[in-house]
Amino acid sequence: MDAAFQDALKQAATINVPTAHPRLPGPFGAEPIIRTRSLGKSYPKGPAVFAGVHLDIRADQRVALIGSNGAGKSTLLKCLIGLLPSSEGEIMTLGESFHAAPTAAQLQRLRRQIGFVFQNHGLVSRQSVLTNVIQGKLGLPGSWRAWHQSLADQAWREEAMQVLAEVRLADKARARADELSGGQAQRVAIARALIRKPRLLIADEPAASLDPAVGRDIMQIFSDLAREHGITLVYTTHDMQHALDYSDRIIALKAGKVFFDAPTGDVSLRDMDGVFHA
Repeated sequence: MDAAFQDALKQAATINVPTAHPRLPGPFGAEPIIRTRSLGKSYPKGPAVFAGVHLDIRADQRVALIGSNGAGKSTLLKCLIGLLPSSEGEIMTLGESFHAAPTAAQLQRLRRQIGFVFQNHGLVSRQSVLTNVIQGKLGLPGSWRAWHQSLADQAWREEAMQVLAEVRLADKARARADELSGGQAQRVAIARALIRKPRLLIADEPAASLDPAVGRDIMQIFSDLAREHGITLVYTTHDMQHALDYSDRIIALKAGKVFFDAPTGDVSLRDMDGVFHA
């Protein structure tokens, strides 16, 4: 083990990992980080995926986006950050305003401020955990050094060890990604997103492929770290309890419309049941 890695590991061991916090209402008076007006998405010769969506998502909120299969949750999420073009309406995300799709320059600026975690964690299986986390820097200035931890400068290696400590995986830094369990791999994906120091963290069904206990652990990590770092978190989920336990606000889609949009404390299981049933 090289001396630089030993120093980074020692430093990571001194980091206090945040514990669970009580759920607090989101800062609804804060400046919006995402805003949409009359947003719609449709495909040729098909019904609208969603239409007439008006949203104001405030900075530092943790927002659960729920709905049945085909309700358009993932599609809406991707439109908000410019990964899919919308069909009508307007979007403002992280100060970038656009119709349909952002320009190439806008998309580059957006990606530098957003961390992504998906159901498929997308790690490079034969690379080390440390390298996978450092690869979260790809797309940022000087990011050619992020292809492998041995190319990265000491500051990036230390940052990677710090975020690994925050997801309780500093001891796995040298392990290959394909040696990890599903829950561990998803924690590495969270660390890879956090190393970008994002203002906005997007998670699309991050716990869907995990067993219930591991899924709750992953969602707790998401929720705590978003609060700890002051990051706006928007996540999709089919799990009603995950929506209630780890968010400040719940937005429900049904039949192509916003069915309700409310502070989590005002939402009951009965309200949520109406999202999935007639």
